[in-house]
Amino acid sequence: MTCRFEFEMNNRSITVETGKVARQANGAVLLKSGNTVLLATAVMDEKPVEEHFLPLTVQYIEKSYAAGKIPGGFVKRETKPSDFETLTSRLIDRSLRPLFPKGFFYPVQITVMLLSVDDGADLQSLALDAASAALYLSDIPVKKCVAGVRIGRKDGKFILNPTLDELEDGSLDLFVSGTKEDLLMIEMRSIGTVEVELEPSVTVDPMIDPMMAEQVIQIPRVNELNEEELVEAISLAQNAISLAAGEYEKAFAEAVKPKADVELFDEVANPSIVAYIQEFYMDDINHALDGMAKSERGGELKAIVAKVMSDDVAVKEEWSEEEVKCAVDAVKRARVRSMILEEGRRADGRGLKDVRPISIETNILPSVHGSCLFTRGETQALVTCTLGNRQDAQMFERITGKSASYEEFMVHYNFPGFSVGEASRIGPPGRRELGHGNLAKRAIEPSLDKTELDAIVRLVSEILESNGSSSMATVCGGSLALKAADVPVQKLIAGVAMGLVTEDDKYAILTDIMGLEDHDGDMDFKVAGSKDGITALQMDIKLGGISLTLLREALEQAREARLHILEIMEKAAAEIEVNESILPSTEIFHVEPHKIVDIIGQAGKTIREIIEMFEVSIDLDKKEGEVKVSGPSKAKVKAACDHIKGIVQNGGAKKEIPQFELDKPIVGKVKKLVDFGAFIELPGDIDGLLHISKISRGRIDHPSDLLSEGQEVEVVVKSQKGHKIELALAKPLD
Repeated sequence: MTCRFEFEMNNRSITVETGKVARQANGAVLLKSGNTVLLATAVMDEKPVEEHFLPLTVQYIEKSYAAGKIPGGFVKRETKPSDFETLTSRLIDRSLRPLFPKGFFYPVQITVMLLSVDDGADLQSLALDAASAALYLSDIPVKKCVAGVRIGRKDGKFILNPTLDELEDGSLDLFVSGTKEDLLMIEMRSIGTVEVELEPSVTVDPMIDPMMAEQVIQIPRVNELNEEELVEAISLAQNAISLAAGEYEKAFAEAVKPKADVELFDEVANPSIVAYIQEFYMDDINHALDGMAKSERGGELKAIVAKVMSDDVAVKEEWSEEEVKCAVDAVKRARVRSMILEEGRRADGRGLKDVRPISIETNILPSVHGSCLFTRGETQALVTCTLGNRQDAQMFERITGKSASYEEFMVHYNFPGFSVGEASRIGPPGRRELGHGNLAKRAIEPSLDKTELDAIVRLVSEILESNGSSSMATVCGGSLALKAADVPVQKLIAGVAMGLVTEDDKYAILTDIMGLEDHDGDMDFKVAGSKDGITALQMDIKLGGISLTLLREALEQAREARLHILEIMEKAAAEIEVNESILPSTEIFHVEPHKIVDIIGQAGKTIREIIEMFEVSIDLDKKEGEVKVSGPSKAKVKAACDHIKGIVQNGGAKKEIPQFELDKPIVGKVKKLVDFGAFIELPGDIDGLLHISKISRGRIDHPSDLLSEGQEVEVVVKSQKGHKIELALAKPLD
């Protein structure tokens, strides 16, 4: 039976059709909004898996034809999913997984294919709605609809389901999903902006500097949200979600397939085995908890299972290993939760609000632009910062974009098996790695001062140890790695993972959770921000919902922890020693536009020689007279700028270049000392470079150790290519 449903709500129109296409799937819908069309299907295997878990697979796939495009590259078909497709698949998975009944262990695959697209469509929100509709209308035993809502903010006002243009022009991107009763997932990022204002007091003579005649002030904004503002935005989203999910369920009621009669496996442990373990193995359980407070691995529990299985009672009663394992896990979980709720303490001895000890070391890698080793308890992240030029930006193509876009700030997160003591293969990043890297990027990016930043930035987080919230360690280490690389940052950003344990009317909010508490708790709640507010948030709720009152309390407790961590980070930042000698640099200055030809030289000869001599890149704007010099060394960039200014002042490099006989001693004068050597003025008013490696037989820290400006020195020419002259000392100085 073909059914068609039309909805007008939350600032958008949606049409859902079922029974028309993909009819052999358990559930399938075509969702249309404007010119955007999505096909979503849900399929369930008939046999459950032997392991006790839900094997749910979600795939969101964008087809190039949806935007009238042919895939780029050598292979003209869709291949590896983009980061956006992977992150969207992960978002759908996290929203729908809580809907499945306990004990449901049948493989389920949900596929969402983008068949046609509008430029301004919110594809994540529509994809989630389509996937939820396909699942709800199927015979898979899921009895609730999920809806997704995005909240933007502009000029201090919240916008429900903004267009992409409204979103990027605003200061907030908040995505919330849930049912008509409960919130299930929250993702939030603030959007840093640059405000432009005219400077009325500037009275610069345009003849002196034509670029300063119309001076403007660029003011960077981090745009954090405080806790009350965030709760207000989430409340708005919750009301919209409740309306949408309720409307979906009401309209779909006539078309829902009868739910399949599937076996739900009993997850409740055998009471007899549980009682036996509590009586005779509690010391072993407590010892295991102490070990799990130091590692995400559960090796101690496996040892207990083996010990119980060899027990005479277990042999006599013929307990299965699966039964014993389930009972041990149940006793462990109950003990963890009772310690927290009844005793107010945790497995590692901390109080509910305590943050684990933190240690920070910066610039421990001498050849890296910036680095930070951030350790919090048993979680450790080594975060490095690398600076590049425009050619190093990551090119990507959005299905809704007219042309390629460039990612100028990248955060890459790696989670090798040794970080949790596992002997596993290191391969390409999976969904978890991409998700954690994306969360850290969303947290840190608003803090960058893009009015001063003129470089491509890549952060890489290598997780060396993990026992809870390595993504938040990445945020803390990444913010400090930026400072260590002398990247202009407005504010330091810190992150902390929060947890929740509830039983009946009792609850406890946990600060800085470890892996054990994440596994046995009811909420995973990551909050990152500056001392003034929140820049990113990610929350997954396992217990079916959370009240705004409880959310407000968790946010306040997270703020206290964030301020504590930031205080430690500020002290570490004050002690950073920047690796100035290896940092790339860019300098921009202006000359009279007609002088640009002197810098270029005849057929580009002069500019090529400057580039070769100083190992820099040069961009010239003939119209404005702008000269931009970039290179891997600040000293070389400065020397190149001085050289160019000398050419401009002398009316260009038109004089005849003298030719020197190689290896013949000549007397020159030290004109300028730089980190990498000395410029020697030679006969004929031309400079040669005496590299630092040619000054001394031994290692010296700086040329000034043996030379001084104005000193005469005997040198020989080792090579000459036009203006580029390489020198060596005729005889040693030391």
